Amino acid sequence: MKIKSLCTAVTLGALAAGPAMSAGPTAEMLAYTCAGCHGTDGSSVGPSSPSIAGLDEAYFTDNMIAYKKGERTSTIMMRIAKGYSDEQIEQMAKFFAAQKVMGAAQKFDAGKAKKGKALHEEYCERCHEDGGRDPTGSGPLAGQWMPYLREAINEFLTDGRMQPRTMKKKVAKMIKENGDGAIDDLINYYGSQQ
Repeated sequence: MKIKSLCTAVTLGALAAGPAMSAGPTAEMLAYTCAGCHGTDGSSVGPSSPSIAGLDEAYFTDNMIAYKKGERTSTIMMRIAKGYSDEQIEQMAKFFAAQKVMGAAQKFDAGKAKKGKALHEEYCERCHEDGGRDPTGSGPLAGQWMPYLREAINEFLTDGRMQPRTMKKKVAKMIKENGDGAIDDLINYYGSQQ
Protein backbone atom coordinates (compact mmCIF):
# COMPACT_ATOMS: atom_id res chain seq x y z
CA MET A 1 0.00 0.00 0.00
CA LYS A 2 2.84 2.41 0.81
CA ILE A 3 4.54 1.76 -2.56
CA LYS A 4 1.29 2.60 -4.40
CA SER A 5 1.01 5.88 -2.47
CA LEU A 6 4.63 6.71 -3.26
CA CYS A 7 4.11 6.00 -6.97
CA THR A 8 0.98 8.16 -7.01
CA ALA A 9 2.85 11.02 -5.32
CA VAL A 10 5.78 10.78 -7.77
CA THR A 11 3.39 10.68 -10.74
CA LEU A 12 1.42 13.68 -9.48
CA GLY A 13 4.65 15.57 -8.80
CA ALA A 14 5.92 14.87 -12.31
CA LEU A 15 2.63 15.99 -13.83
CA ALA A 16 2.72 19.20 -11.81
CA ALA A 17 6.30 19.91 -12.86
CA GLY A 18 5.69 18.90 -16.47
CA PRO A 19 4.65 22.29 -17.89
CA ALA A 20 7.63 24.02 -16.23
CA MET A 21 10.01 21.41 -17.56
CA SER A 22 8.66 21.63 -21.10
CA ALA A 23 9.09 25.42 -21.30
CA GLY A 24 12.36 24.87 -23.17
CA PRO A 25 15.99 25.41 -22.32
CA THR A 26 17.07 28.45 -20.36
CA ALA A 27 19.47 31.02 -21.79
CA GLU A 28 22.23 29.57 -19.64
CA MET A 29 21.56 26.04 -20.94
CA LEU A 30 21.66 27.29 -24.53
CA ALA A 31 24.87 29.22 -23.87
CA TYR A 32 26.60 26.15 -22.47
CA THR A 33 26.42 24.60 -25.93
CA CYS A 34 28.97 27.27 -26.93
CA ALA A 35 31.39 26.43 -24.10
CA GLY A 36 33.57 24.00 -26.05
CA CYS A 37 34.87 26.80 -28.29
CA HIS A 38 33.99 30.05 -26.52
CA GLY A 39 34.35 29.07 -22.84
CA THR A 40 31.59 28.54 -20.27
CA ASP A 41 31.18 32.27 -19.68
CA GLY A 42 32.04 33.32 -23.23
CA SER A 43 35.74 33.89 -22.49
CA SER A 44 37.53 31.69 -25.01
CA VAL A 45 40.28 29.44 -23.72
CA GLY A 46 41.60 28.57 -27.18
CA PRO A 47 43.39 30.79 -29.69
CA SER A 48 41.16 29.89 -32.67
CA SER A 49 37.88 31.09 -31.19
CA PRO A 50 36.90 34.61 -30.21
CA SER A 51 35.70 35.54 -26.76
CA ILE A 52 32.03 36.46 -26.89
CA ALA A 53 31.53 37.52 -23.25
CA GLY A 54 30.14 41.02 -22.97
CA LEU A 55 29.15 41.22 -26.64
CA ASP A 56 26.42 43.68 -27.47
CA GLU A 57 23.10 41.82 -27.80
CA ALA A 58 22.34 43.22 -31.25
CA TYR A 59 25.86 42.42 -32.51
CA PHE A 60 25.59 38.81 -31.29
CA THR A 61 22.08 38.37 -32.70
CA ASP A 62 22.89 39.94 -36.08
CA ASN A 63 25.95 37.75 -36.52
CA MET A 64 24.23 34.52 -35.46
CA ILE A 65 21.33 35.19 -37.84
CA ALA A 66 23.81 36.00 -40.62
CA TYR A 67 25.50 32.63 -39.98
CA LYS A 68 22.10 30.93 -39.91
CA LYS A 69 21.11 32.42 -43.28
CA GLY A 70 24.53 31.76 -44.84
CA GLU A 71 25.23 35.48 -45.20
CA ARG A 72 28.38 35.16 -43.10
CA THR A 73 30.67 32.22 -43.71
CA SER A 74 32.70 30.16 -41.29
CA THR A 75 34.05 26.67 -40.89
CA ILE A 76 31.42 25.62 -38.36
CA MET A 77 29.21 28.48 -37.13
CA MET A 78 26.93 28.36 -40.19
CA ARG A 79 25.93 24.79 -39.28
CA ILE A 80 25.63 25.47 -35.57
CA ALA A 81 23.50 28.61 -35.94
CA LYS A 82 20.91 26.73 -38.02
CA GLY A 83 20.12 24.65 -34.94
CA TYR A 84 18.68 27.61 -33.01
CA SER A 85 15.45 29.53 -33.37
CA ASP A 86 15.67 33.33 -33.54
CA GLU A 87 14.20 33.46 -30.01
CA GLN A 88 16.91 31.12 -28.69
CA ILE A 89 19.58 33.26 -30.34
CA GLU A 90 18.13 36.31 -28.56
CA GLN A 91 18.23 34.42 -25.25
CA MET A 92 21.90 33.57 -25.76
CA ALA A 93 22.65 37.17 -26.76
CA LYS A 94 21.27 38.38 -23.42
CA PHE A 95 23.26 35.77 -21.52
CA PHE A 96 26.59 36.61 -23.17
CA ALA A 97 26.00 40.38 -22.95
CA ALA A 98 25.74 39.99 -19.18
CA GLN A 99 29.07 38.12 -18.85
CA LYS A 100 32.29 39.83 -17.78
CA VAL A 101 34.87 40.31 -20.54
CA MET A 102 38.14 38.54 -19.74
CA GLY A 103 41.18 39.22 -21.94
CA ALA A 104 43.22 36.24 -23.10
CA ALA A 105 46.50 35.76 -21.22
CA GLN A 106 49.01 35.56 -24.06
CA LYS A 107 52.48 36.65 -25.09
CA PHE A 108 52.86 39.80 -27.18
CA ASP A 109 55.62 42.07 -28.43
CA ALA A 110 55.62 45.24 -26.30
CA GLY A 111 57.33 47.34 -29.00
CA LYS A 112 54.78 46.32 -31.62
CA ALA A 113 51.94 46.86 -29.14
CA LYS A 114 53.13 50.44 -28.57
CA LYS A 115 53.15 51.09 -32.34
CA GLY A 116 49.79 49.34 -32.61
CA LYS A 117 48.26 51.63 -30.00
CA ALA A 118 49.21 54.69 -32.07
CA LEU A 119 47.84 53.04 -35.23
CA HIS A 120 44.61 52.16 -33.45
CA GLU A 121 44.15 55.73 -32.26
CA GLU A 122 44.71 57.09 -35.76
CA TYR A 123 42.85 54.57 -37.90
CA CYS A 124 40.54 52.42 -35.76
CA GLU A 125 39.34 54.27 -32.65
CA ARG A 126 36.37 55.90 -34.37
CA CYS A 127 34.60 52.53 -34.82
CA HIS A 128 36.40 50.41 -32.19
CA GLU A 129 36.14 52.78 -29.25
CA ASP A 130 37.94 52.63 -25.92
CA GLY A 131 41.07 51.07 -27.38
CA GLY A 132 39.05 48.30 -29.01
CA ARG A 133 37.24 47.36 -25.79
CA ASP A 134 33.79 48.63 -26.77
CA PRO A 135 31.59 45.58 -27.51
CA THR A 136 28.88 47.49 -29.37
CA GLY A 137 28.46 47.78 -33.09
CA SER A 138 31.64 46.19 -34.37
CA GLY A 139 32.58 43.79 -31.60
CA PRO A 140 35.52 43.97 -29.20
CA LEU A 141 39.10 43.55 -30.37
CA ALA A 142 40.95 44.19 -27.10
CA GLY A 143 41.92 41.03 -25.29
CA GLN A 144 40.99 38.68 -28.13
CA TRP A 145 43.36 35.83 -28.97
CA MET A 146 45.99 37.05 -31.42
CA PRO A 147 45.75 33.97 -33.73
CA TYR A 148 42.00 34.56 -34.01
CA LEU A 149 42.57 38.25 -34.81
CA ARG A 150 45.14 37.34 -37.50
CA GLU A 151 42.67 34.98 -39.16
CA ALA A 152 39.78 37.47 -38.94
CA ILE A 153 41.86 40.32 -40.41
CA ASN A 154 43.13 38.02 -43.15
CA GLU A 155 39.50 37.18 -44.02
CA PHE A 156 38.74 40.89 -44.28
CA LEU A 157 41.80 41.59 -46.44
CA THR A 158 41.08 38.72 -48.84
CA ASP A 159 37.35 39.50 -49.06
CA GLY A 160 36.47 36.24 -47.30
CA ARG A 161 34.53 38.33 -44.81
CA MET A 162 32.57 41.44 -45.59
CA GLN A 163 34.43 44.56 -44.59
CA PRO A 164 32.50 47.76 -43.99
CA ARG A 165 33.41 50.37 -46.61
CA THR A 166 34.90 52.76 -44.05
CA MET A 167 37.05 49.98 -42.58
CA LYS A 168 38.29 48.94 -46.01
CA LYS A 169 39.44 52.51 -46.75
CA LYS A 170 41.06 53.00 -43.33
CA VAL A 171 42.93 49.70 -43.42
CA ALA A 172 44.17 50.30 -46.97
CA LYS A 173 45.36 53.79 -45.97
CA MET A 174 47.04 52.45 -42.83
CA ILE A 175 48.94 49.77 -44.80
CA LYS A 176 49.91 52.25 -47.53
CA GLU A 177 51.26 54.75 -44.98
CA ASN A 178 52.80 52.28 -42.52
CA GLY A 179 53.54 49.07 -44.42
CA ASP A 180 52.27 45.51 -43.99
CA GLY A 181 53.73 45.32 -40.48
CA ALA A 182 51.00 47.68 -39.29
CA ILE A 183 48.55 44.76 -39.08
CA ASP A 184 50.89 42.82 -36.78
CA ASP A 185 51.41 45.94 -34.66
CA LEU A 186 47.64 46.31 -34.23
CA ILE A 187 47.23 42.63 -33.36
CA ASN A 188 49.94 42.92 -30.69
CA TYR A 189 48.23 46.00 -29.27
CA TYR A 190 44.85 44.25 -28.98
CA GLY A 191 46.52 41.13 -27.61
CA SER A 192 48.36 43.16 -24.97
CA GLN A 193 45.11 44.21 -23.30
CA GLN A 194 44.68 41.43 -20.81
